[in-house]
Amino acid sequence: MMKDYLMLATRSIFKRRLRSWLTMIGIFIGIAAVVALVSLGQGLEHAITGQFASFGTDKLIIQAAGSGFGPPGSTVVEKLTSDDADVVRKVAGIEIVAERLIRTGAIKFNDEQRYSFIASITQDESRHLVLEALDEMMDVDVMAGRMLTKEDNYKIVVGSGYFEDKLYTRNLKLGDSLRIGTKDFEIVGFLVKSASIFGNDFVLMNDKPMREVLDIEDEVDLIAARVESLNKMNATSERVERALRKHRDVELGKEDFTVQTPEQALESLNKILNYVTWFLVFIAMISLLVGAIGIMNTMYTAVLERTKEIGIMKSVGAKNSSIMLLFLIESGILGLVGGLIGVALGVLLSKSVEVIAALVLGTQLIQAHFTLTWILGPLLFAVFVGSASGVFPAMQAAKLRPVDALRK
Repeated sequence: MMKDYLMLATRSIFKRRLRSWLTMIGIFIGIAAVVALVSLGQGLEHAITGQFASFGTDKLIIQAAGSGFGPPGSTVVEKLTSDDADVVRKVAGIEIVAERLIRTGAIKFNDEQRYSFIASITQDESRHLVLEALDEMMDVDVMAGRMLTKEDNYKIVVGSGYFEDKLYTRNLKLGDSLRIGTKDFEIVGFLVKSASIFGNDFVLMNDKPMREVLDIEDEVDLIAARVESLNKMNATSERVERALRKHRDVELGKEDFTVQTPEQALESLNKILNYVTWFLVFIAMISLLVGAIGIMNTMYTAVLERTKEIGIMKSVGAKNSSIMLLFLIESGILGLVGGLIGVALGVLLSKSVEVIAALVLGTQLIQAHFTLTWILGPLLFAVFVGSASGVFPAMQAAKLRPVDALRK
C-alpha cells in the first residue's frame, strides 16, 4: 500500500516538475545556508580553540575587567599596573610573571600611515616566557633577518604582511624604517607567515622603547603568570584573585580584573563562538520558512487541480486518512529532495570557501568541519518542514465530499 502512495506522490511531482523545482528552491537554499554556515562556524571554532589550547596549560592570564573593542586591557578605565604584577609575583605557587603591552598604533612609512597591533617583549628575566607564549599563540620563527635582543631599542620585528602583502606602496625590506610615535624604528626581522587569528601585520618591539614612544608609564595590558604546579592551577588562581582583590581594594564579586586559567579562557571563547553560530543558523532559518510557505502554496494548488481525482478516489472507497496521507507523502518528498540538494550544496559551498581562503588569504583558520548531527539534522528538519507544510492542504483534500469533488 505504501508503495502505491509513493508512486502516486512521485508521479504527481514529476507531472508538475517546474512548479516542484521552484517550490524546493526555498528549502535547499535554507538547508545549504544552515550546513555551510554551521560547518564554517565549527571549523573556525576548532581552529581558534586549537590555537588557544596550544597556549600552554601552565599559564594564568590576568587582565582588567570590561575589555571592549581593541587589544586586551587597552580600552578599560581601571587598568592593571606594574604594582599589580608585583603582587602576583609574590603569590605562592607563581613561578614567573611577564607584563605585556598590546596596543593599536599609527605606523608610518614615508608619507603613508596605517594602524596595526603593536606588542611588547619584556627585557627582564621573564623574556623567555613572553617569547614562549608568542611561539605557542603564533609562529614567531624568523623568515628573514633576526629576532630582537634585550639591547635593541629602536628596532622592530614585523609580521610577514609587511614583506609580501604590500601594506604600503611597496613591500618593505630589512633596514627600512617605520615611524611609530616620535621615533623611527628599523626593521631587523620578518616573521614567517602565520595562520594566527592575530594576522600577519603586527609589530613586535621591546618594552622600554614602546613605553617611551606611546607615552605609557606603569600601565599593563596583560599579565602572564606561569604556575609552579599544574595540579595546583585552580588553587593558585584563587590565591592570585584574593591578593589582587586586597591590593586593588575591591569586594568579592565586584572585581575589576579577571584571572583566567587556560580552561576558562577556552570555555569563554567557545561560548562566544556558539552564540555566533546559532545567530547565523537563525538567519538561515528564514529561508526555510520561505520554503515552507512555498510548499504549502504548491500543495493547496495541487488540491484545487486534483479535486476531481480526489472525488474519484473517494467514490471507489478511498478513506479520508488515505487521501490525507497521500498529500503528506507528496509534501514530505518535496522537503526530502530539497533537503538532499541543500546538504550537497552546503557541503560544496563551505569546502569551496575553505579552499579559496587557503589559496587567496593563505590562512587555515577558515575551514569546514562537518559532523553527522549537522548533516542529518538539517535533512530531517527539511522533511519535517515539507510534511508540516502539507498538513492543512491534506486536511482540505480529505474533507472534500465525493459528490462535490466530482461535480467540479
